[in-house]
Amino acid sequence: MRAARLIKMVLLLQSRPSMTAAELARELEVSERTVTRDAQALSEAGVPVYADRGRTGGYRLIGGYRTRLTGLARSEAEALFLSGLPGALREMGLDDAASAARLKVSAALLPSLRDASDTAAQRFHLDAPGWYQEPKTPELLPTIAEAVWDDRMITGRYRRGHDREVERELAPYGLVLKAGVWYLCARSGEDFRVYRIDRFAAVAVSEERFVRDESFVLPEFWEERAADFARSILRSEVVVRLSEAGARALPYAVDRAAATEALASAGPPDERGRVTVTLPVESYEVAFGQLFSVGPELEVLAPPDLRERFAEAAARTARLYD
Repeated sequence: MRAARLIKMVLLLQSRPSMTAAELARELEVSERTVTRDAQALSEAGVPVYADRGRTGGYRLIGGYRTRLTGLARSEAEALFLSGLPGALREMGLDDAASAARLKVSAALLPSLRDASDTAAQRFHLDAPGWYQEPKTPELLPTIAEAVWDDRMITGRYRRGHDREVERELAPYGLVLKAGVWYLCARSGEDFRVYRIDRFAAVAVSEERFVRDESFVLPEFWEERAADFARSILRSEVVVRLSEAGARALPYAVDRAAATEALASAGPPDERGRVTVTLPVESYEVAFGQLFSVGPELEVLAPPDLRERFAEAAARTARLYD
């Protein structure tokens, strides 16, 4: 988008004494001719871009020109990077900071670009929670979020099961919102672990700050732990025979990665086009609810108890519609 490119061009020139057309073109991923046109557009809009002619020439801002983007406070700048997550900002208590940041950015833009935030908001919106569930903000989320921002140690009482609480001293590294549920990625001793925010019964924020491990990368850590968790809960196996339609439906009924891997390792189809797969599942109880949704396109072969349960359910369903 040209509006974003023009802003980036001003910020680039603001951060360096001078840049050649070739350097700007490389940074902005456009042609040098486009750089020339953009510089002219900025000049016409009142931004003092000056072009030095000659082989060693380039573009620079004159008169000590600075955009008003530098008026952002640190908390506002950090919140601005999350402005595509309005619900998450609200839940973490950062809505005011993000609103102030957006206002300052709008004030710094050229008049012709000041509707950019509105036009973007009309076109893109992220709704993180899953369908058919009422999002519930954990009461302690703002407190934990503040500790994450400030790199402060916390002491929390964490619920294990229904009636047991444990006390943990944690270095809170990052927050993750997954399908409407908030998680804390934190260091406990030498280990990094994941905690559900809604299972904290109490949290006290310390004045002590911790030093971050520079090798910790939140997205990579979460991706690895999420994959480990998905694998860890698939402790049982079922053997099923699927029609072509059943094979297409299976990834939508059970864990997608497990279904894809099981189908890929299946043998050739029989004379009726059906394939037999061994599928890892969380439990037979969970598998019954998931696999029954595939209907007559799936036949359970093993274990015998689960096959018998499917046969009974199918018979009851047939009698209901008889």
